Amino acid sequence: MNIQRAQEIAASPIMENVEYNGVQIYIQHVNEENDTARIYPIDQPEQEQEVPLRSLIEPSAQMAMEVEQMGCRLPSDT
Repeated sequence: MNIQRAQEIAASPIMENVEYNGVQIYIQHVNEENDTARIYPIDQPEQEQEVPLRSLIEPSAQMAMEVEQMGCRLPSDT
């Protein structure tokens, strides 16, 4: 995940679906200097940890990208 998107999610009042190691998490804070985020699993707020932004996944964004890539590989109707 890039810094800008992580900051948008952290600042948003809307809960976005973001995962770390397959677990849905909440982003508390983004550290721009280290490219990390302070997160915790949705159901375990006491399990707070600092992780690299590159390890965070937004499944809906990933799926959209995969669909777009698939669409690019399909032959065009002629």
